[in-house]
Amino acid sequence: MNPIEQFDQSKSINIAGLGNDDNVQKSAIQFMLDSAPYQYTYNFTWLGRPIIQYPQDIIALQELIWKVQPDLIVETGIAHGGSLIFSASMLELNAICGGCQDAEVLGLDIDIRTHNREAIESHPMFKRISMIQGSSIDPEIIEQVKAKASGKQKILVFLDSNHTHDHVLAELEAYAPLVSVGSYCVVFDTIIEDLPDNMFSDRPWGVGNNPKTAVWEYLKTHPEFEIDTNIQNKLLITVAPDGYLKRL
Repeated sequence: MNPIEQFDQSKSINIAGLGNDDNVQKSAIQFMLDSAPYQYTYNFTWLGRPIIQYPQDIIALQELIWKVQPDLIVETGIAHGGSLIFSASMLELNAICGGCQDAEVLGLDIDIRTHNREAIESHPMFKRISMIQGSSIDPEIIEQVKAKASGKQKILVFLDSNHTHDHVLAELEAYAPLVSVGSYCVVFDTIIEDLPDNMFSDRPWGVGNNPKTAVWEYLKTHPEFEIDTNIQNKLLITVAPDGYLKRL
């Protein structure tokens, strides 16, 4: 076994160990609970725009974008636009390294606020970004996304808008089929199911009604997808446990 194979084998053993270690899993959840009052995920930016994600998940997405080499990333939920800027910048790096030269990211949001739209459109990475305003589960919006995806060979999907069970399940039904074989549909905020219900008293979602319950429901009838637990095990701190779905 050469040194690279030894390194990869050691890494696989460590990741499996993290996934099986109840104490370290509980510690990760406790960190999330302890840092939540300080809006931890709101404190980071990507190339100047708020991204509102855990740094661990950002690293995981970078790995996926490099691995898949998509020519289209579809994202539901735009907010301040940091995630769109991140995806576009990763696609730019892929292109520099010999990947798809015209890869792009498409963002959907029911309400793209004027100040956010202006900041996104004035960013250097906007050259790889397009946006659609409207509900991600509106049939007309879905058809626009399908038209954008037509002819694309490798597609990644990130779902991060309304976090209710019904909405996420409808998004999965609409957009997961666009995902190319070997690529991923990443469903964010599945962690809601694992946190105290009183954390979401001002929201229409909570324990029993969230992205994770939608994922579980979707997978019952879609064996073409499986949860890549290797990703959540190595991250430990992630908003998407059971949410990294790989298309087989």
